[in-house]
This record gives sequence, structure tokens and C-alpha cells, in this order.
Amino acid sequence: MKELIEYIAKSIVNKPEAVVVTEEQDSERLVLKLQVDPEDTGRVIGKQGRVAQAMRTLLRVMAVREGIRARLEIVSEAEAEAETSQ
Repeated sequence: MKELIEYIAKSIVNKPEAVVVTEEQDSERLVLKLQVDPEDTGRVIGKQGRVAQAMRTLLRVMAVREGIRARLEIVSEAEAEAETSQ
């Protein structure tokens, strides 16, 4: 699942080398956190959130096939730094 989100994100951003996808296991689900270059955040979210919603839908379909629950979070650079410092 991580590979799918990474592939999609790298395909639509201008700086694919800045794409980072991390997996975290929550008590009841898998959480995928997507971080991109600040300039590419709009591309990943899309107009009215359509691109992000499509990525979440694909992730949900894959998760159901594997019998788990999954969630996609798009994090900013500041949020990612705050999490690593904790």
C-alpha cells in the first residue's frame, strides 16, 4: 500500500525526490503519512480535494482486499518535524 501511494504522489508532483511515505500502526488501523515538498502540496490535494480523495479511495480498496483498515494523512513539513522531535 505504501508503494501505491508513493507511486501516485511521485507521478503528480514536480519534485518526486521530496516524496516521503511513512507507515504507522495505530491501535485499529494502518496510517500512511504522505509528505511532499511544500510547493507540491496543492498538486497532491487537488481542486476541492479530489486528488487526495481518489488516493484515499484506492488505499481503502487495497486495505479491504487485505482485510485491514487504512487511512491516508497528508502532512506538512512543520507537522513532520514536530512528530520527529517528540
